[in-house]
Amino acid sequence: MTKELIIVFVKNIKLGKVKTRLAKTIGDQAAFEVYKELVEVTEKATNSTDTDTRIYFSDVVIEDKWKGGYKAVQKGNNLGERMKHAFKKGFDDGYERIVLIGSDLPDINSEHLKNGLQALLYNDVVFGPAIDGGYYLIGLSELKDFVFDNKPWSQSNLLDITLKELKQKNITFQLLRPLNDIDTFEDLEASDFYNDNKKLKQRVQQLSAKISSI
Repeated sequence: MTKELIIVFVKNIKLGKVKTRLAKTIGDQAAFEVYKELVEVTEKATNSTDTDTRIYFSDVVIEDKWKGGYKAVQKGNNLGERMKHAFKKGFDDGYERIVLIGSDLPDINSEHLKNGLQALLYNDVVFGPAIDGGYYLIGLSELKDFVFDNKPWSQSNLLDITLKELKQKNITFQLLRPLNDIDTFEDLEASDFYNDNKKLKQRVQQLSAKISSI
């Protein structure tokens, strides 16, 4: 066991249940294909580190992903409760620095994870800002419940509100380089992840064309 832990939150890859905003433009099947690729990117990033990793699925544990590692189902009524539970479990088990990411980041790699953990050597909290005003990574050196309580999840002012609270409480934090996640077709079109993956791009175009022709 190391003193550091990476937590990954993964939505179970179900048709019609993932990337629903993206699906409004390209259809459920194409959004499903995109999310599968994003999970592969996330798995590659975590497998490229020597840090302990825990995978929390939204509904049910999938055994053929992150083989051999710690896997569980998320617990809580909202995202804040689910993240707080995962962090608390990690700290209760003896970890001292923990970062958590989602699984829809096309540009995530092991360096982002290492940088987040490194920041916790000198700060109480670390965030990887998302372009939409939220964050793609959160890290803590000890549990701080208020970070997860009564927050505007999925809103553009999430990070600003959280940082304001940290400043009011004189809690030290660091911000990593911003990244964009894939929520809309505009996000997808603007990403190297999509434009460099010719097979995925062709598949999405084929599937979305079928939707348009109906």
